[in-house]
Amino acid sequence: MGLVNSVPNRLKAVTLSVIVPYYNEAEVLPELHQRLTEVLSALPDSCEIIYVDDGSSDDSLQLVESFTAESCTIRSIGLSRNFGKEAAMSAGLEHSRGLAVILIDADLQDPPEIIPQMLAKWREGYDVVNMQRTERQGETWFKRASAAAFYRLLNTLVKSDIPENVGDFRLLSREVVDHINQLPERNRYMKGIFVWPGFKQATLPFQRDARFCGETKWNYLKLIGLAVDGITSFSIKPLRLATLLGVLIAGSAFGYGAFIVFKTLLFGEAVTGYPSMMVVQLALGGIQLLSIGVLGEYIGRIFIESKGRPLYLVQSVSEKPATTQYQQLEKRA
Repeated sequence: MGLVNSVPNRLKAVTLSVIVPYYNEAEVLPELHQRLTEVLSALPDSCEIIYVDDGSSDDSLQLVESFTAESCTIRSIGLSRNFGKEAAMSAGLEHSRGLAVILIDADLQDPPEIIPQMLAKWREGYDVVNMQRTERQGETWFKRASAAAFYRLLNTLVKSDIPENVGDFRLLSREVVDHINQLPERNRYMKGIFVWPGFKQATLPFQRDARFCGETKWNYLKLIGLAVDGITSFSIKPLRLATLLGVLIAGSAFGYGAFIVFKTLLFGEAVTGYPSMMVVQLALGGIQLLSIGVLGEYIGRIFIESKGRPLYLVQSVSEKPATTQYQQLEKRA
């Protein structure tokens, strides 16, 4: 019933929030702003662009604060330091006002020109519009293969169905955004959080472009850390696997011990093979340390959550209305 009533409202002029988290992207931001404002100016909707600076050390924040647009409001949020992309996206979601909210990367790998297609799906009644990459230009074969393997592993371990080859570029309805903003956790894996609320979802394929300029801020170590966050934030199966592995190894050790005792008593043969016993002991020690490490990951996250620190701190907020709106206000004054 709620979905039927909400669809007619989506056919009218609505407010759209476009969130752009960035970190040291001074080279690409002017081109992004130009392309983004051109797309939004062609829409009949009232729009706002929310730039979230994640503690950049270059002139990115000052550059964004100088941006203007004829048909949409420009909002700039500067975080007090680098809190990470997940926190920057959360800041943008909490400061957004639109009935529809789109997240897009600043490096122009996600083309702004397909935003109208995303809005069209939203007007059809979808609360989440996932953008699925059919091609990943500018990425190595190893990165594409490892990403595919990670998504398969993650969907095996978690209950939510996280779509493969879908990044942070997506549209969320205001209802979904409000639910996400109520989530209290500080260890955030946003790709999983976007899927967790459920609601009606659609997927649109698109070709992801190569990075416009500059270098990516992500390396393999950071990607591994993000993968660990994704698994530990949405599943306890690694703990169960560690327990199962321990049971299997303990059962094997007990069986092998019974075999040695039986063989010695029955045939009187001495126990030999000290090198192989050392290998077994080292293997068991490694498995124990691995299990402790898995347990430590979860305990560490409990420790971080228990401290209750804010996900991010805002250092500055600025807002510029659309220049056409500003001129109308001047005439009225």
